[in-house]
Amino acid sequence: MSSADGGDDRGRIVVVGAGMAAVRLVEGLVARGLGSRVTVLGKEHHAPYNRILLSAVLEGTHSARALTLRDPAWFAERGVDLRLGVRVVRIDREQRRVDLVDDLGEESSLDWERLVLATGLIPKLPPIRGIVDAHGNLHPKVHAFRTLADCRDLSAVLPDARRAVVVGGGLLGLQVARALAGRGLETEIVEGAEHLMARQLSAPGGAALARDLRRLGTSVYTGARAVRLIDEGLVLDNGFVLSADLVVLTAGGRPAMALARDAGLTIRRGVVVDDRLASVDDAGIHAIGDCAEFVDGQGQGRPTGFVAPAWEQAELLAEILAGEPRTYAGSRSVARLRATELDVAVLGEPEEATSAPGTEVVEVSNPLAGTYRKLVVRHGVIVAATLVGDLSHVGLITQHYDRGTRLGDDEPGALLLPPRPTTPLQLHDSSEICSCAGVTVGEVRACTSLEQVVETTRATTGCGGCREAVCSLLEQRTTTSEAHAI
Repeated sequence: MSSADGGDDRGRIVVVGAGMAAVRLVEGLVARGLGSRVTVLGKEHHAPYNRILLSAVLEGTHSARALTLRDPAWFAERGVDLRLGVRVVRIDREQRRVDLVDDLGEESSLDWERLVLATGLIPKLPPIRGIVDAHGNLHPKVHAFRTLADCRDLSAVLPDARRAVVVGGGLLGLQVARALAGRGLETEIVEGAEHLMARQLSAPGGAALARDLRRLGTSVYTGARAVRLIDEGLVLDNGFVLSADLVVLTAGGRPAMALARDAGLTIRRGVVVDDRLASVDDAGIHAIGDCAEFVDGQGQGRPTGFVAPAWEQAELLAEILAGEPRTYAGSRSVARLRATELDVAVLGEPEEATSAPGTEVVEVSNPLAGTYRKLVVRHGVIVAATLVGDLSHVGLITQHYDRGTRLGDDEPGALLLPPRPTTPLQLHDSSEICSCAGVTVGEVRACTSLEQVVETTRATTGCGGCREAVCSLLEQRTTTSEAHAI
């Protein structure tokens, strides 16, 4: 089999998408000596980057360069064919070929033996009159926030803006709102659901989060939808008009499934995959990350939605493509909000988990402090958790959740109450410190620098929430070493 440009494509693994899941997959393939067989196709012209930390760039705490996961030279040195600025327009399953087009309209094709879809999400455009003109262009006041180009466009207009409205009260919306407020803009959030982060939090958790935001100077409107953009501002369905120089759309997205649909693959809320992360219709086509939906033996499934399970899928698929006898049984769900002065972590599906027989719920709420903590326990085992405003026990709770630890009668309550947990130095080596990459305290302690941590474990390269704890461990390691030397 040969490609349109004359190259030999026997055993060629083509990855469609150059996001966080795709890069983790390539790292795994390179580690197994398969780099020279891999081609990565990305629509954007930028080297693969950490999309989760775009709000940190908007806030000014990170540079755009700091988000790069692997630069083009890294791919080239390992024999990986990285092609940026190209778009896949068709998957030909019979010929085992993908058809491509670049920004100049030049068409080409590429043969494959294994095809991996890592196409991520497509941002939703909310039904607000006036945000798009007759030619399909966004109003000058309106900005999407999904890509590095979106982030740069929005950053460029901030010096001339005073008031901003963020449409969408999910993880991304809260990150953007805090970033804009940090840049000095009066910021308001509009969320159509009855509370913030409605997909992850219960009403009390959402209320605690809203109190935190109001304390930080950000107004929150829940149970209200933006319906129209006029010269005076954004009109809500309750008649209120929010004055705005900027309107930022962060109202979620949907899995990018057009290629899979056109190729005749089974899709639901994502491309349906089996326990080898392969399409149920074609064993040579795999899907990972936001665009994939693993369906278990009971026919239940959902897209991952977060970086930790996407990375887990990528690592396991690298093993499968290398011929290792691995199977996928689903991923844990860990969501972490990365936003200045806002602390939220959600493990599992807290709202769904409470309906199962034998389930008990332990809740602690402090409205004055803006904290809310909930554990969902089944037969003594933590099956889900919500933590808002205080993540002091998140490492220990995550460890129990991952291991299925059977807790004593008093332990769930103790996990949600003072005293605060021990310092990182006293944490056991097996305790998890980075939920995105599944990195333990011991793995961090084995490193001598943050650069080594990033290179060998990928900790801090996901949501970034563990960076302070990782740096603290490294500092304590250095202090301990110096003390021993004396």
